[in-house]
Amino acid sequence: MSTPGDETPPPVTDATATVVEGSQPVTVASQLGAFMRGGGIIAPLLTALIAFAAGGLVVAATGSNPLDTYKAIFDGTGLNWLLPWTSSDDRIIAAQNLQQTLIVTTPLILTGLAVGLAFRAGLFNIGGNGQYIMGAIGAVFIGTRFEGMPGILHVVLAVAAAVLAGAAWAGLAGWLRASTGANEVISTIMLNYIALWFGVYLFQIDGPLQNSTQPSVPVSDDIFGSAKLPVFWGDPELQGLHVGLFIALFVAGGAWVLLNRAVTGYEIKAVGFNPDAAEYAGINAGRIQVKTMAICGACAGLAGAMDVLGWQFRVATNDIQTANFGFYGIAVALLGRNSPIGIIFGALLFGCLLNGTSVRNLDPAVFPPELASNLTLIIQGLIVLLISAPVIATRLLAVRTRGKQMGTK
Repeated sequence: MSTPGDETPPPVTDATATVVEGSQPVTVASQLGAFMRGGGIIAPLLTALIAFAAGGLVVAATGSNPLDTYKAIFDGTGLNWLLPWTSSDDRIIAAQNLQQTLIVTTPLILTGLAVGLAFRAGLFNIGGNGQYIMGAIGAVFIGTRFEGMPGILHVVLAVAAAVLAGAAWAGLAGWLRASTGANEVISTIMLNYIALWFGVYLFQIDGPLQNSTQPSVPVSDDIFGSAKLPVFWGDPELQGLHVGLFIALFVAGGAWVLLNRAVTGYEIKAVGFNPDAAEYAGINAGRIQVKTMAICGACAGLAGAMDVLGWQFRVATNDIQTANFGFYGIAVALLGRNSPIGIIFGALLFGCLLNGTSVRNLDPAVFPPELASNLTLIIQGLIVLLISAPVIATRLLAVRTRGKQMGTK
């Protein structure tokens, strides 16, 4: 018979990790990251189903049929191309729609990784949008220069410029966090706005990188053909699917190897669990935070390059002001539970939503296209809320419990 002093304490799991009294409090980002690593695939599936069910209620409130609307969205994604009973005429349109869906999915995978990897280190990277913009600027800067350069070399240089620009932009936020303790949420949000208006300045009328042949249009020059990514499915003149999809999948695979098979991945996860404990074990938490943010920025910058080199071929001030892939990356990472494999499927879901609800794909007789984008935002917001709710409730409960304990002392 054992005594209370002989009892073995229960193991601490990823999702239930607690902070010993007197140690440095774990941030909300690290709590959310720990929670997201548990629970398997059931939680994100249920979250998506609940979000779509709630979205169906919104559709019904507008007087439209939710089933007909979701079927129209499904057809707009092009996924019906995979169904054997799709007719040959419909299959041609479905193939074009699926190409567009996968084009949208490509940057979402990368911006999702930019958020998910940061979560694993206990950091909340809200700056994916600014890093995406800086990557786009870097890609178009190289892509509009060095005419006559061999194609592969030109693409590699443009991608490298985008990756370095994104890494430097996010690394700055990581350095501020490590050296001064500045909250990365605040610094990355501010860097988003700096990147936005820096891009507007570059490509505005009479801006340093504004088009040299259209002085009245606030847009960059078109990149040279040697800097364009090859198209492997579809017509290059009609925005066929480019090889950037394979690049994004390769990066996701590399992120999985990094987290699960590399020393750096172990250090990232250790810092995410508890930076004080990681420091005690000999890991430089500040260095890992800077490195992690730089890797995240590189992923987001690469996303910007994939769009510029893959189908946009230029950057306009309007593109910069309406860019939102970095913000969608937050929902993608949360739905994918910060796992590179999960992020791929989360990106595909949001890629389907964004393309399926576009004005050109959704029949006005089924659902008003002008309301469709709002439906996507509603589903996105519900996914973020439903996934974050347990962590928020746990945080509030912990604060309330500490308050009661202090009141009794």
